[in-house]
Amino acid sequence: MIQNILLNKYSGCAIAIIALIFFSSCKQSSSVDLIVTNGVVYTVDSNSSMAEAIAITDGKIIAIGTNDELMGLQGEGTEVIDAGGNFIMPGFIEGHGHFPGLGMSLQDLNFLKSRSWQEIVDAVAEKVETAKPGEWIIGRGWHQEKWQDTLMNNVLGYPYHNSLSAISPDNPVMLVHASGHGLFANAYAMKIAGLTSETATPSGGNIVRSPNGEAIGMFEENAMAIVRDAYSEYQRSLSAEEIRQKWYEGIALAEKECLKKGVTSFQDAGSSLMEIEGLRKLAEEGELDLRLWAMIRHESEYLNGKLDDYPVIDAGDGFFTCRGIKLSIDGALGSYGAWLLEPYDDNPGFYGQNTKSIEELNARAQMCIDNGMQFCVHAIGDRANREVLDAFEAQFKDSGLNGPDLRWRIEHAQHIHPDDIPRFAELGVIASMQGVHCTSDAPYVVKRLGTKRASDGAYVWKSLLEAGAVVTNGTDAPVEDVDPIESFYATVTRKRVDTGLEFFTAQALTREEAIYSYTMANAFAAFEEDVKGSLEPGKYADLVILSRNLLTCSDEQILDTQILMTMIDGQIAYQDENF
Repeated sequence: MIQNILLNKYSGCAIAIIALIFFSSCKQSSSVDLIVTNGVVYTVDSNSSMAEAIAITDGKIIAIGTNDELMGLQGEGTEVIDAGGNFIMPGFIEGHGHFPGLGMSLQDLNFLKSRSWQEIVDAVAEKVETAKPGEWIIGRGWHQEKWQDTLMNNVLGYPYHNSLSAISPDNPVMLVHASGHGLFANAYAMKIAGLTSETATPSGGNIVRSPNGEAIGMFEENAMAIVRDAYSEYQRSLSAEEIRQKWYEGIALAEKECLKKGVTSFQDAGSSLMEIEGLRKLAEEGELDLRLWAMIRHESEYLNGKLDDYPVIDAGDGFFTCRGIKLSIDGALGSYGAWLLEPYDDNPGFYGQNTKSIEELNARAQMCIDNGMQFCVHAIGDRANREVLDAFEAQFKDSGLNGPDLRWRIEHAQHIHPDDIPRFAELGVIASMQGVHCTSDAPYVVKRLGTKRASDGAYVWKSLLEAGAVVTNGTDAPVEDVDPIESFYATVTRKRVDTGLEFFTAQALTREEAIYSYTMANAFAAFEEDVKGSLEPGKYADLVILSRNLLTCSDEQILDTQILMTMIDGQIAYQDENF
C-alpha cells in the first residue's frame, strides 16, 4: 500500500540529486513567477526529501532545491518570499469534515468549549434577548461527558429540558450534540414537532425519556428527524434569497477559518445535491478559495436517476471534485449510537444503533459500482465496522472488481474488533480517521467499552498502519475544531490538551507518519495523489509555512505552532499579520 513507503530522514546526497533534476528541467525557462526561499522544506515525497526553496509558475511547483540553485531561475518579474528559516510542508488536507456545517457552526451558537449545562443555558438566554418570537435558536458542539459539573437530575448524563425551556418560552431551541448524532430541544420545539407521550420511537433512534415516560428533550440518531423536520418547515417559511444568502455567508466563513489554520483542501463528508451543485458553481466561477472534494448524501431511492452527471472531477481548474457517496450505518459512541458486538459497559444490554439497514448498505454499494463513485461509510462501533467490511468484501467478489482499485472508505473506523484490523489492508479499504477524536473522546471511552475493548480496538491507527492499511487524518469539523495542529498533536501524543490524560499511547504515530496522514494519505484517499499531498514538480503549489518544525519540535511546542502563511496555487490565501 502507498502508506507503507518508508519515511526516513534522507541524506544530503539524495536531496542534491533531486534538486539537480528539478533545476535542470527548469533551466529552459527564462524566469518563474515565485520563489520561496530560506525554508526548511519537508516535501513528503517518496523519499521524504528536505530542501530549502521552491519555484512556482502558473500555480504549479516547477522546481525544489537549494536557495542558490533556485534563485538562478529568478527573472525580472519573479516574486521572492523569504520563509525566514521556518518549516514548509504541503498544505493540510482535511480528510473528513462537513464544510457547509462548519460554516453554519460559525454562524450559530458554538458549544465546543462549553464545560457545563448552565453555561449553555446562559448562552441561549442571551440569544433569546435579541431573537424575534417564533425564531429558532440553533447551537452545536455540546457534549455531556465533557461538562465539569454534575447534574442532579439526568438520564444517561443528559439534562432535563426544564431550565432551557424556562428561559425560551417563545422560541424553539435545537442544540445539536458535538457528535452530530443527537440533539436537544426545548419544550417549544417539541410542541411544534408534535411530540406527545404517544409518539413512537423510530427504528435506529431513541427519544430519551424519564422514568415516568416523559421526553426529557434529548433525541438520538434517527429520532432527531422529529425535531429537524419541524425546523425544516420553519426554514421553508423563509424566502429563497434569505436561505441562499445565509448559506453563502456560511461557506465564506468556513473558507476563512480553514485557510487561517493551514487547510488548503477539504474533504466534505456528505452534502445534498443542491449544496454540491452550489459548491460546483462557486468553483467554476472562480469563487472557491480552497479545494473541495465532496461526498453526496441522500437516500438511494432519491438518488436513482440523478447521478448521470457524476462523478465531477476537477471542476473550476481543480477546485471541486465530487466522486463519493456517503452512508451512515451507526451513530456515535458519546451518544450511545455506535453499533457494538457486545453491550455498552455503562448501558447494560444496549448494543447501540444500526441507523441504516444492511439492505440499504448493499443497495448503495451497487449504486457506487454502477456510477463509478467511491463508497464512504460512516462506521464507529466494532459491529458496524464488521458489517461494512463484510458488505464491501461481498461486493468486490460479486462485481469481479479489485477492492484496492476502488479506494472505498470507512469513515471514522473508531472501534474495531482486533480480528478485523487486518481486513482493511486485505480488502484495500481506507481507514478515514480523525486524530483529535481519540483525545476528545478519551474521558468516556473506557466507561463505554471497558479497558480491554478500549485498549485492543479503539482508535488503533498504529495497528492499522502496521497491518498495511491506508490511514487518513482530519477533524470531522464542526464536531471538533478544524485546526489540524491540535489533531496532529493528538495523533503523535494521544494526550489531551487540557488535562494531559493519555489514551493508550502505544497507538501513537511518529511525526512523519502523522504528517503523511494529513497530506499524501488524504490525497490518495481521494484519487488526487498525482496533483497534491506533497511538494513536487508538477503538483499544485499548495503549501503552508509554520512557525515550528513539526518533525523536530517538542511535543509541547506543537501546540504553540502558528500558521504563518497558507498558499494555494502559488497565491497567498492567508498570512499572519506578524509574518
